[in-house]
Amino acid sequence: MAKKKPKQALQSVARKLVTNANPSSVISEQFRTLRTNISFSSSDTEIRSLVFTSGSPGEGKSTVAANTAVVFAQEGKRVLLVDADMRKPTVHYTFHIANTMGLSNLLTRKALLDDVVKVTDQENLSVMTCGPIPPNPSELLGSRMMDSVIKEILNQYDVVIFDAPPVLAVTDAQILANKADGTVLVLNTAKTEKDALEKAKELLEKSNANVLGVVMNNYTYENDVYYYQYYGNEE
Repeated sequence: MAKKKPKQALQSVARKLVTNANPSSVISEQFRTLRTNISFSSSDTEIRSLVFTSGSPGEGKSTVAANTAVVFAQEGKRVLLVDADMRKPTVHYTFHIANTMGLSNLLTRKALLDDVVKVTDQENLSVMTCGPIPPNPSELLGSRMMDSVIKEILNQYDVVIFDAPPVLAVTDAQILANKADGTVLVLNTAKTEKDALEKAKELLEKSNANVLGVVMNNYTYENDVYYYQYYGNEE
């Protein structure tokens, strides 16, 4: 009988960018499948700006967003991952970078784009952290300045991925989803209730979001069991 891994070790595994650390794994292949599905989700318009959100906290949407950004970059796309969760930001933890300046500085005109974009170890992938948490995230995301920021970054990057807050908690995700080409809803198969999923989808559709589909996170599989069971516990 295999010896069980201690909880701390499992959490360490969960927080890794598996698409970067183990690109040949089953999960990395699933992310490449997700990338393909997103790319072919629209026959009329190219999907260049994406919002990743969830119904509730703890579904793993930030981990899914980060790994999706990695696989798009591995394809040769110029990718920018933006931490638009200005209530509980995590991108700076994922990539081990400082969060002294970021999106909030840009939206309040206290910094320029070049000041807040950081290059990562993954070729073709840059990130924009949240920056100092503002008192009015919804207003900033819904501002004309945000429209200008999106236009500017799309001039420089092929794919822009926004990590947004849970849609049932605050209106931020709805605001962002209205501005993006597509939205992906992440659910935790171990705990998400059907009613919550339907409510989240309904709210996104009310904001005229283009909901591309749902990612089933925390799905237990016989192989790579530790990744599947514990992957995505972080926001």
